[in-house]
Amino acid sequence: MSSLLEQLPSSTTLLSMYASFSAMAMLIRTILNEMVPKRIQNYISTKFLDLASSCLSSDFTFIIEERWQAVLNETFRAVEAYLPTRIGPFTDSLLIGSNEPLNPSAPPKQRIPVDCKIVDEFHGMRLEWTLRNSVDSNKYFPREKRYFRLNCKKGDRDRVMQCYFPHIATTAQWILNQRETLNIYTYDRESSVWEPTVFKHPATFETLAMEPEVKQLIKDDLDSFVERKYFFEGVGRAWKRGYLLYGPPGTGKSSLVAAIANYLRYNIYDLQLQTARSDADLRHILTSTTNRSILLIEDIDCGTKVSHDRAKDQEDNDEQQNSNRLSSTDPGVTLSGLLNFLDGLWSSCGDERIIIFTTNHKDKLDPALLRPGRMDVHIHMGYCTPAAFRKLSATYLGIKHHPSFLTIDNLLQNITLTPAEVAQQLMKTDDPEAVLQSFIHFLEMKRNLRDDIW
Repeated sequence: MSSLLEQLPSSTTLLSMYASFSAMAMLIRTILNEMVPKRIQNYISTKFLDLASSCLSSDFTFIIEERWQAVLNETFRAVEAYLPTRIGPFTDSLLIGSNEPLNPSAPPKQRIPVDCKIVDEFHGMRLEWTLRNSVDSNKYFPREKRYFRLNCKKGDRDRVMQCYFPHIATTAQWILNQRETLNIYTYDRESSVWEPTVFKHPATFETLAMEPEVKQLIKDDLDSFVERKYFFEGVGRAWKRGYLLYGPPGTGKSSLVAAIANYLRYNIYDLQLQTARSDADLRHILTSTTNRSILLIEDIDCGTKVSHDRAKDQEDNDEQQNSNRLSSTDPGVTLSGLLNFLDGLWSSCGDERIIIFTTNHKDKLDPALLRPGRMDVHIHMGYCTPAAFRKLSATYLGIKHHPSFLTIDNLLQNITLTPAEVAQQLMKTDDPEAVLQSFIHFLEMKRNLRDDIW
């Protein structure tokens, strides 16, 4: 033992070695600081810390961003619908609110606020969710970026991918199908986001003043579209459907849009083409809409000449220079940019989408917009017919049969009256008999005025 102790270095030697090592370390550090740029040093230190933490930590983190490859992330949307159902005792905060002005006693709805932690249990796994947001300040137009963080054990990563995420998708789909309220979205150009408002339009196919055959044709077409996902995939077409509603003002185009939304339980994205700064901006706006939704472009012939018939615009040289732009100061949207989203390569960015255009003047639209693949179904919204009047009478007066209907039918066949005008007349009083007599008098005045003009 004494011989072993004698072979150990003395304390003086150890101190000398430590001093030499420290001096060498300081020399190397000084050389690195002088020769290696600060960014590379930070990169090396970050990677080293990440490596150390990954080796020592038993946790794994999934990041689910709101957008994925230029379109909305359907996984994010599914998580957003699923997590409010997992609120429990470990939830540390909640975002609540109500959109029921007619029912103030209704319990508020719950949503997940930023930085709120939700703990979920699934097949013995403990899963911690947190909603985060950040602002991308590197772009000319800063945009808020939201994302979910999911923390789990490293050993559970494969089960989360194979079992948990499919469970979320299935549950979220059921929740979205059962939703009681719909939203209508308008695009906020300043913040570059779609702003939702609760959509409670009462129109349904049962209340529409249209020919029964036309209503049934539209419903059948919608049902066929929803049920034929694999058909669209098999023939190599994007799963979307375009409708053009055209006719004079007051013929029920907006009501038909509302009826379609209520029938399919789809949210509506109401787009004003003037809000897009360029074709690139239009692509961002349109790819920010969700699947199973309606994109509505009302009065496409108004406010911009992007949709106008180029052959007719060419007759005016002054208009020709700007016929494909929104204004001289804003690059605006071009016809080719709109067409590219309707049935070009960008049309495949999203599934199960209805695109509805409305116009009062179909003849002003460029023929390129009207062809199948862009506007697949053209629906003429005409003046009030006897069948439409009977539907309005049943809706507003509660009368399905009346002796005066024959007189009204004969008058309606000789004058033009929109369903909106008829509805206005039927709302005058609560006495059905008085309303019908007043309406007949109104129709006779319209007929006599027409005869005087002729």
